[in-house]
Amino acid sequence: MRIALELNGAQTSMDIEPQEFLLDVLRDDLSLTGAKRSCDTQVCGSCTVLVDGAPVSACSYLAAETDERVVTTIEGFRDTPAFEPIAAAFTRQAALQCGFCTPGMVLTIHALLEDGELTDEASIRRGLAGNLCRCTGYRAILDAVSEVVAARMAR
Repeated sequence: MRIALELNGAQTSMDIEPQEFLLDVLRDDLSLTGAKRSCDTQVCGSCTVLVDGAPVSACSYLAAETDERVVTTIEGFRDTPAFEPIAAAFTRQAALQCGFCTPGMVLTIHALLEDGELTDEASIRRGLAGNLCRCTGYRAILDAVSEVVAARMAR
């Protein structure tokens, strides 16, 4: 089947199999490897991408469902002004560690910030509950996100 979507700001059309998952299309067909394969069951968040601005687990999201929609991967998000404050806070707070979970975390944080769902540490913990860090560096991640939230609230 043929789908047409906006991928990282560019109109794209491609032929896919109806049963293909978005993660497979992004990584294998389009060489967009920022979304990581890990649990394949929507548990860890390392495959998170945005579809119409909402975080989805690309490992279990059918690529066919992106027809006529807007998909943003970390490769596309890093070229936006919204990326820099999150990336800078992660760097300042040493929240990167191995980096495997970072793209999914960053996209999830961006979506939650856009929705106004992050206001304090409790909301950050709740919002990131579906994103696992294998390095267990949660304190640094919470500090980085708290820094971004505080900067946004100060504006």
